[in-house]
Amino acid sequence: MDKSKVIDHIVEWLKTYATNAGVNGFVIGVSGGIDSALTSTLCAKTGLKTLCLEMPIHQHENQVTRAQEHISQLKDQFSNVSSERVDLTPVFESFKNQVPNVAESDTLFLSLANTRARLRMSTLYYFAGLHGLLVAGTGNKVEDFGVGFYTKYGDGGVDLSPIADLMKSEVFALAAEVGVPTAIQNAAPTDGLFGDSRSDEDQLGASYDELEWAMHQQDQGKSPDDFDGRNREVYEIYLRLNRANQHKMNPIPVCEIPLDLK
Repeated sequence: MDKSKVIDHIVEWLKTYATNAGVNGFVIGVSGGIDSALTSTLCAKTGLKTLCLEMPIHQHENQVTRAQEHISQLKDQFSNVSSERVDLTPVFESFKNQVPNVAESDTLFLSLANTRARLRMSTLYYFAGLHGLLVAGTGNKVEDFGVGFYTKYGDGGVDLSPIADLMKSEVFALAAEVGVPTAIQNAAPTDGLFGDSRSDEDQLGASYDELEWAMHQQDQGKSPDDFDGRNREVYEIYLRLNRANQHKMNPIPVCEIPLDLK
């Protein structure tokens, strides 16, 4: 991969799309992770207004620190970058107090995690509407089109996806090229939706390198029976997640009414 040319290509794509859409720039939720750090840097490089939004909800301290370091670095480098911090913790707690109490379970914890992502999506679109901005997505190819590791109408609710054709390894390579802070490059990837230090690998059961490998095997039409040991385990994890999350990757199904019924 020619990193500098890929960076230039994405930056030009962003600039052209925003210009054609008649908007002022972009708003990005910055989490302290590698994907949002790269996306916000690419948006900043367009020269268009780039608003970095912090939206903590019971956030782990090291995630907050990384996000703030990155935003400060961007603001020092680019005059078109600004930032806002919206503490959504009280909003989240108020929501929890208004819905019926249910017994603690994995289903409850996942539902609340997805609620965090959807509160953030609403906040991003609030600022997008105020300032005439597009919400820039931060999903990469493995997450968006491999295992569907994002929240429907949460972090999946965006206007455009500048890094969704990049594998996670390519995201890391470009992040290093554009000078994303080392602390972010070295941090274990996490969605930060559970208020603790669990990583994406803890949730998925496989690393991004393993999932990239599995995605390539799917492209080649391989079967789990073609592998054994850890490779088979990883491929089965990937295929299970890929099947379960097709509802995120495919267009919303529309019930078409036959003409003779209209």
